[in-house]
Amino acid sequence: MITAVILLALLLAALFALPPAAWAALVVVMVMQGTAEWSRLSGLAGMKANLYWVLTLLLMLGLLWLDAGAGEVQRAYTHLPVYAVSALLWLIVVPSWLMIGRKVKQPVLMALTGWAVLVPTGLAMLDLRAASPGPWVLLFVMCLVWVADIAAYFAGRKFGRNKLAPSISPGKTWEGVAGAMLGVSVYVVLVWSFSPYFNQREVLPGLLLASWWWVGLAVIGDLFESAIKRQAGVKDSGALLPGHGGLLDRIDALTSTLPLAAMAMLFQKLG
Repeated sequence: MITAVILLALLLAALFALPPAAWAALVVVMVMQGTAEWSRLSGLAGMKANLYWVLTLLLMLGLLWLDAGAGEVQRAYTHLPVYAVSALLWLIVVPSWLMIGRKVKQPVLMALTGWAVLVPTGLAMLDLRAASPGPWVLLFVMCLVWVADIAAYFAGRKFGRNKLAPSISPGKTWEGVAGAMLGVSVYVVLVWSFSPYFNQREVLPGLLLASWWWVGLAVIGDLFESAIKRQAGVKDSGALLPGHGGLLDRIDALTSTLPLAAMAMLFQKLG
């Protein structure tokens, strides 16, 4: 709990206080930490792991370089293909892979999957923070995922009977998913009631439907990382955070939700 409180305080300070360039630098650092942990889960070591880390850094810096001289519309068209890869991964590839249950041992395939997981998440943290009204959009989506996670935990502990995916994550239950749905519904209604940006009556049904959809995506992201860790034979993705494991252990559900939220936002801007 101490680690969680410290992390939350640091995140909020960075989210609201850092200028765009410093926030972008922080996001790159987070992506690179996730890359180091993904290399371990993928079985990459030595020169291969170093090369993967360097290529990921160049990819992120290249995207930021393209953003630097581009207008808002041009940036949107640059980012949409990246989010399309993320959507393909989370809506088709990962659900199919989880249902089949086969292990993926090819290092190249795992490396490409890592890019599809981490790079869109980093871009989404930039796009959602830059959206109007400022950092509140990113915080809203992140809090939605956290509320779902907390509600699922307590509902599963209290009422959990029916296992969601026992071969991947024995602790997750359908009752936990139902608790997550209820928790995010309450959260969305509270935000709708008190926020000056979302309090129009016609917005509420859309927000509720989107929140339920995001719970499903969060569950998929959580299960996917659990399956990758089980495949690698480890309990945590790393040891960066005391009592919490690695960075990927904390952002697994965000990797499947933030990119699709950013993609929906960009489509709304362009449409």
